[in-house]
Amino acid sequence: MNFKDVLDVMIEKDASDAFIRAGGPLKLRVCTEVQPVDDYKFSVEDVDRVVSELTDDYRKDMLRKNKSCEFSSYYGERWRLRIGIFYQRNTLSVVVRKIDLNTLSFKELNLPAKVLERFCRERRGLILLTGVTGSGKSTTIASMIEYINQNFGRHILTVEEPIEFTFADKKSIINQREIGSDVFSYAEALKQFVVHSPDVIYIGNIRDFQTCYAALTAAETGALVFSTVHTVNASSTVERLVNFFPPQQHHFVFNQLSFLLKGVVSLRLLPLVDGESLVPAYEIMTLSPTISSLIRENKLWEIPKYIASGEIYGMQSFNQCLMALIAAGKISPEVGLEYSDKREELALQLRHKDLI
Repeated sequence: MNFKDVLDVMIEKDASDAFIRAGGPLKLRVCTEVQPVDDYKFSVEDVDRVVSELTDDYRKDMLRKNKSCEFSSYYGERWRLRIGIFYQRNTLSVVVRKIDLNTLSFKELNLPAKVLERFCRERRGLILLTGVTGSGKSTTIASMIEYINQNFGRHILTVEEPIEFTFADKKSIINQREIGSDVFSYAEALKQFVVHSPDVIYIGNIRDFQTCYAALTAAETGALVFSTVHTVNASSTVERLVNFFPPQQHHFVFNQLSFLLKGVVSLRLLPLVDGESLVPAYEIMTLSPTISSLIRENKLWEIPKYIASGEIYGMQSFNQCLMALIAAGKISPEVGLEYSDKREELALQLRHKDLI
């Protein structure tokens, strides 16, 4: 089986990821489950041949030096691939993420259109998409960038590792920089933002002090900044950002976030009742006066209560979203309880509505 065969099977089975490892069969992630395709087991030579197909001299050298490499590639006009190659047990393994370049609208993606459109209309501030790997963060941000692209005349500047979605200029102009090929590091790219006159900045991931500091500075100086954080909800996201800084600066950062953090959307992808596709569940926090106060005063433990009661500001808790999905028959009560952070509370609500 060559790499083209792997991609054809991924498309046929609508798989999001493929896993190739010596000594085992091709495995695909379909919905949330990883499953084998057939009984054929890749040999070491098979995997080496796939890696050779995928890598040029530069990436081969990177693989030798770092024992891993990540990059993106196209397959036809519709698909972009995020490819990770690494060593395990002294042999090569390959993981492929398939990305559909036909960016869909908020409604087609089952996302909260009104609040996301409102975020896109902001002229400055920080908007974060959070969740585990594979929860739909990149797809959601791509749909937001495309919404801005279609509706506003902005300069959108992205820095990613690697670039996932690509865009054609419409009302906006979009410049996309990839770490390793267009710029050497996030830190260097973020230092250069000031001379590139961006209206909208997308930073692929905030994962250290330098990136967080640069994102807050860019938002403070007049850009609308989108980024992602690997956290599970809004309150833990604020805590993560603050903890990138030394303790003596925490008060200052809480104050910054109390007016810069325009919104946090935390995502999880859940299997639909048909077992063949996924639907997003989300918690939404917007910067209401109360939320701003709670952040400024470091009362993060109170944030979930005000999210649940903040519908007028476009907010919604995970449990509220799960209840709506269950009531609409999109997910089963069992799936809702599995993905809930507050299972007892959700179970009580489901019993009250005679849904379990």
